[in-house]
Amino acid sequence: MSSLLILGCTNDTEYITGPAGTDGIDGIDGIDGVDGANGVGAESCISCHSNEHRAPIEGSYALSGHANQTMMYTGQTLAEYTNRTFCAECHTNEGYVEYQETGFVAAEFANPTAISCTTCHDKHGTFDFENDGYDYALRNFDPVPLRKVNLDYVIDYGDKSNNCITCHQPRTIPRLDADEDGMIEVPNRYGPHYGAQSIMLEGVYGAEIAGDIEYPAAISSTHRNGASCVSCHMGEPNNTGEDGLHTMSRTFTACATCHTDAEALMNNLQTEITGLMGELEVLFADKGILDAEGNLVYDVEYPKDVADAYWNYRFVYYDHSQGVHNPSYARALLNNSIKALE
Repeated sequence: MSSLLILGCTNDTEYITGPAGTDGIDGIDGIDGVDGANGVGAESCISCHSNEHRAPIEGSYALSGHANQTMMYTGQTLAEYTNRTFCAECHTNEGYVEYQETGFVAAEFANPTAISCTTCHDKHGTFDFENDGYDYALRNFDPVPLRKVNLDYVIDYGDKSNNCITCHQPRTIPRLDADEDGMIEVPNRYGPHYGAQSIMLEGVYGAEIAGDIEYPAAISSTHRNGASCVSCHMGEPNNTGEDGLHTMSRTFTACATCHTDAEALMNNLQTEITGLMGELEVLFADKGILDAEGNLVYDVEYPKDVADAYWNYRFVYYDHSQGVHNPSYARALLNNSIKALE
């Protein structure tokens, strides 16, 4: 009995160590990681991805037409509006993204959302900011062809402004040629769509009626060559903070970099262009192309000069800059149209 007790106590407190085992085989070396791009680190990301940076962007964007004007007619819901897939390309977030990725919108969206940050911005194309610059993750930098205008023409601003041209182009019924009798049957909605800014800035696709005023060459305007969509419409805001940045409203702060009297200059030009358009409206009424309420009398044949003059009138109107984008081209289109109708 005593022997068993002594043995049990010894086994609980003493262990015999055997000889050392053979050393294991070394593991295989891991693969070296790829070197990060110079200049990319927390500081680079935080410079944009911080509340301090984002707050003024989001605040100014809330004032923009892009944020507040995604439906064509008052009273339509966004879902009702996208029954037209061609319209959805520019008036909905999902439509614009799908168009950029595939070249078309295949079907309407059950629950479309309004234009937002993710409409124009995707992921970064590169993180080599030191060599490639900040790309701001825009969805498009490539040249953009004009669509549905019977004109083989590509616009290339060479910078971030190319992202704007996708929608800011005519995208509607093309300008029509006269028949053998010199007549044009004018359809409803004749004239460039509300995106005529790019072709006005470019100085193309107007009905260049012969007249006393010479038409400037395409791509010759100072605003086309010495400025850009981004520099004029997304510059530093004035002291009220209601223009520039992501409001995308032109700002006199940007204008003042070239024009010391920018505001007066613009007001005088817009007054001139508005007056010329008023003269055309009177002539259109005399020719029967506008009714008493000023609406287009369409599906009617008109002489070529009348139809072309109406195209020019709608072109300048749908540009919505009242001549500022390309003063020489707007003046020539309107003045020569007036002369032809007189």
